[in-house]
Amino acid sequence: MTLNEFNQLDTLAAANALRQCCVSEAWVVRMLGARPFEYEHELYAIAEACWQGLDRTDYLQAFEGHPKIGDVSSLRAKYANTTALAAGEQAAVSDADEQTLLALAEGNAAYEARFGYIFIVCATGKSAEEMLSLLNARLNNAPDDELAIAAAEQNKITQIRLQKMLST
Repeated sequence: MTLNEFNQLDTLAAANALRQCCVSEAWVVRMLGARPFEYEHELYAIAEACWQGLDRTDYLQAFEGHPKIGDVSSLRAKYANTTALAAGEQAAVSDADEQTLLALAEGNAAYEARFGYIFIVCATGKSAEEMLSLLNARLNNAPDDELAIAAAEQNKITQIRLQKMLST
């Protein structure tokens, strides 16, 4: 859709479109309140500003909209409406060998046990091995530092999905 088409959506349809990009309700509400957008770059900048103004609870809600790396079926089951814009984000994982997939599963379990939420990484353009390396490196982070990193990764994902939304 075009930016003009997005601006003309009724509130419910616009909210649903935004939820395909990020499932944080606070972010969606803030974005709805900022409509209409004159330029795409304005939408992206406001999306980031809205994201930066959120708190831990909002970030954790957004993280719930993602599968564990390598587990796309969990996203389909929980948040079917994000499937279209999430397509291809973890494509490199499907090409990974069994050992890497098992290591990702184990790493995700360790990460979730340590931090209380799944490993969030902007997977676009990254191989399974790269994501495993990032996961292992981030396991040693302090919880507050890791939340900030995960939130920054979520912001990257949201920006990519907004761009996809406006190019479809």
